[in-house]
Amino acid sequence: MAMFAQSPGLMCLLSVQTVLLLSLSSPGTATLLFPQHYTMMHWAGRIEKELEKVLQLVTGVQQMKGIYIDKRNHFGVERNTPKQLVEKVSGDIAKLLNRKRKALERLAREAEDIQREHSWQDAIKENDIQYYDSKADSDAPDDDDGENLLENPNSLSLEFVDDPNFKNKVNYSYTAVQIPTDIYKGSPTILNELNWTQSLERVFIENSREDPSLRWQVFGSATGVTRYYPATKWRAPNKIDLYDVRRRPWYIQGASSPKDMVIIVDVSGSVSGLTLKLMKTSVIEMLDTLSDDDYVNVARFNEKAYAVVPCFTTLVQANIKNKKIFKEAVMNMQAKGTTDYKTGFQFAFDQLLNETSAPRANCNKMIMMFTDGGEDRAQDIFEKYNWPNKTVRVFTFSVGQHNYDVTPLQWIACANKGYYFEIPSIGAIRINTQEYLDVLGRPMVLAGERAKQVQWTNVYQDALGLGLVITGTMPVFNLTTDGDSKNQLILGVMGVDIALNEIKELTPRYKLGANGYTFAIDPNGYVLLHPNLQPKIINFREPVTLDFLDAELPDRSKEEIRRQMIDGKAGQRRIRTLVKSVDERYIDEVQRTYIWSPVEGTDYSLGLVLPSYSENHIKANLSDQILQVQYFESLLPNTFESEGHVFIAPREYCKDLELSNNNTEFLLNFIALMEKVTPDSKQCDNFLLHNLILDTGIIKELVDKVWKNKDLNTYGFMAVFAATDGGVTRVFPNKASETWEEDPEPFFASYYRRSLDNKGYMFRAPYRTANDESILNPENDTIGILVSTAVDVTIGSRNLKPAVLGVKLDLEAWTDKFKILASNHTNSNRQSSQTCGPTSGCEMDCEANSDIGMFFGEVDATLFYALYNNSFYKRKQSYDYQSVCDPVPSSNTGAAPRGVFVPTIADVLNVAWWTSAAAWSLLQQMLYGFAYQSWFMTVEVDAEGLESRETSCVTVQTQFYFSNISSSYNILQDCDNCSRLIHAKRINNTNLLFVVAEKLSCDSCEIEKLSQVETEYKETNTCETIATARYRKGTTTCFDYSVLENTSDCGRGHSFRPSLLTLLLLQLLLLCVLARPSV
Repeated sequence: MAMFAQSPGLMCLLSVQTVLLLSLSSPGTATLLFPQHYTMMHWAGRIEKELEKVLQLVTGVQQMKGIYIDKRNHFGVERNTPKQLVEKVSGDIAKLLNRKRKALERLAREAEDIQREHSWQDAIKENDIQYYDSKADSDAPDDDDGENLLENPNSLSLEFVDDPNFKNKVNYSYTAVQIPTDIYKGSPTILNELNWTQSLERVFIENSREDPSLRWQVFGSATGVTRYYPATKWRAPNKIDLYDVRRRPWYIQGASSPKDMVIIVDVSGSVSGLTLKLMKTSVIEMLDTLSDDDYVNVARFNEKAYAVVPCFTTLVQANIKNKKIFKEAVMNMQAKGTTDYKTGFQFAFDQLLNETSAPRANCNKMIMMFTDGGEDRAQDIFEKYNWPNKTVRVFTFSVGQHNYDVTPLQWIACANKGYYFEIPSIGAIRINTQEYLDVLGRPMVLAGERAKQVQWTNVYQDALGLGLVITGTMPVFNLTTDGDSKNQLILGVMGVDIALNEIKELTPRYKLGANGYTFAIDPNGYVLLHPNLQPKIINFREPVTLDFLDAELPDRSKEEIRRQMIDGKAGQRRIRTLVKSVDERYIDEVQRTYIWSPVEGTDYSLGLVLPSYSENHIKANLSDQILQVQYFESLLPNTFESEGHVFIAPREYCKDLELSNNNTEFLLNFIALMEKVTPDSKQCDNFLLHNLILDTGIIKELVDKVWKNKDLNTYGFMAVFAATDGGVTRVFPNKASETWEEDPEPFFASYYRRSLDNKGYMFRAPYRTANDESILNPENDTIGILVSTAVDVTIGSRNLKPAVLGVKLDLEAWTDKFKILASNHTNSNRQSSQTCGPTSGCEMDCEANSDIGMFFGEVDATLFYALYNNSFYKRKQSYDYQSVCDPVPSSNTGAAPRGVFVPTIADVLNVAWWTSAAAWSLLQQMLYGFAYQSWFMTVEVDAEGLESRETSCVTVQTQFYFSNISSSYNILQDCDNCSRLIHAKRINNTNLLFVVAEKLSCDSCEIEKLSQVETEYKETNTCETIATARYRKGTTTCFDYSVLENTSDCGRGHSFRPSLLTLLLLQLLLLCVLARPSV
């Protein structure tokens, strides 16, 4: 039934992912004849036929298939057998890790022998030791006199050479030493440590000679000294160097077994001001000593005890997300009430000893109590829960400057196999919140060889610039004896780094096609390898933890795959799943085969993902050298004007090929190298080179047969292009390359990968938001729409998609074509000045608008909602855990004197202020500054707060994708005071949706506003974290108890009390100040 609209109509072409490609609206306000459904179907059919005919003609898709068949004798088609590929790569990774394991075992063994033979020297001096101090030679800031503040006159002077394997300048003859900023280099402990570890230099060098692929070899000492090989200058990640090896994830993992920890914090009324701040900072630093293998809860207590995060009713995994939640809650703690230790300990033991199905480490159990002091020993609680077996260690921390009797705190720690620490000032926090690891290391040392196991870490960022790495760790034990007593101290942890790129090189990257890939996960479900593992901001203090289900768009099938991989099982499954495009603008529904298998000798699991069209790959065989030269010549720049511009993927074709981010420069480097070597040279990757040259010749033949014979302007095209798996992209004509912005690596190009996954022609407009400026080409005042399609060829019985062809469509020219196709006119009878009217026979003679490239929900929210509400589209919400957000003000102050209250000028001038509590607090802190020498000393805090910078964050985005395969729809959309008809049909063999709609005659329509804008995710309900905890597998080994352990060393405190005379004099001074009459 024909309907008359009382306002202009709208016709538009959308990509099925809701990006506007073309929108036509009828001008004027005349009453128009709205087309019936069969008319819209007729228009859509004309558009389909025209697109299919012209695109096939110009791109030469059919001719390209014929060329591949004709060149059949120049290449073979080899099968990618998924199971064999996974087994081979898994085996290669196991061999790589085993070589590093042997190096680690030798280092740990030699270190123990060297230290056992070392004689302690009480009288050792700094001048007695020669070593390379990596910080003294670093790019450290100078003081006002231009002197390097870190300069060490005893440090060796070394020369360095560039080594691409380390991405750094190194010296192969020496080791380097890094000592934390807050440790005195001249103490006898440090000097003796430097003395005996000097002998490790020989072992490092010998290891490197036996296995030249070794990267950093590191010994992290329990004293804080780091000795690493080869030597290089130290890199401080921030303006203030806070690096302490004992706080690095790899050291913590190697120095102790997993932990179940409950932190209880005294928040009674006596804990106020600076003491409360010290406690909060101490708890935060304590949380940073935990890894993903540990479980934790935090409670505050006074008369009663409460979890600082109320819905964390059990121990939770100490992952980055949960630790962040704890830290925010800790910073909001307030002090009030009276102290009752029993309530705090009762809460802690309930958490640690109750039977629950909630996951936990099931190893070291411990309680960390932070308080300013008290008289209660809570003995009845320990008798009830912990004695006589003492399965829970208790560590006590006396925080702040006070004169309380600390004997009860010492007794609590000593009676429960723990340790007592004092934190009088902020400078003592870092060292005293990490030394508990020495106590946890005792059972490991006493277990001897059983505990000498290599562990592999999560992915993290190397502090010396190697990039993303994993580290193999092994503890080093003190084997000396004191009479008949066996030593129970851990000397440190030995580590060997493996760059992720080393592991990636073992995978068949280019044989799997653009959408095939390998990945690996650890027992926590975190990815070790994955193409989407791309952290944008590096936090040196935390590992890079991206869960497999966060690296991809999750579904139930992937959850089961993840579980089986964590459990060390092998398997294979073909699934339909959703994938995001490289540019993250689109979502496609695709089919993938997942294959997985455990990596022998490790707790990693390796997976492989293949689309069906990547189950085979081409392997070129160009034995004819004349043909090689002939094909190679079309890569030369002097052919570009006649045959089109060539981009080649920046792959490592040969060892001596110099890579460059500038593709023109890279191409010239490649050509220069090829003039010196042949494609069959041993220094080159023959597979990559032969395929590149073959594809160059195939595209050249396409240019000669098809492209040169076409006038692109006649067909409304700005350019035609081809890209291949072999890494060649050719854009014709040469001038079009000036505006070509696609990635020269086809495997990284969004259009290439999406074309392989979708049938037909994929249209893509330049991305644009409502705030962006015009995307018109400044030269010809038009917009280029990229249209691409995969070359689907069958050779023998094997299917391949080895290339993608396409055009850049001139939107202005094609707008005129669409006007003709979506009307009752042809080119021959169309009048130059036709207007729309009820009797003119022209139902939609319209003009394009300027919203091309925008999300259609921003262009016409009501129309898009109607399409979504009628099931044209589905939506998918996804999270990006590697996003970057705007900087936020930091609460940290960098290196500064102890945090004291600083009055304003108005305060000082106000007489009343001098008798206030604020003045008393300030004067008290000044007194402590005189009484305690360390009070006003500059200390280290988080240097990241020194300046505003972008921060890592989680973002959330809702995206829409076309899923309905029905050929066409009629929709009646009802709004408040009006309704309208909508016709919609998908254009066959494309990703276009053809929509014809009446324009709404009323001003408002209550709908849900649909958006694809990516926003920062703000968690509103932290309780969901527990409910949605993902499956993981804990470590199988635990060393938390030994009958031989000597617990007598449990902390005795230090003398922090000033002399009585000093305090009396200072108090008299204070009284004089307060008694002075005001003026």
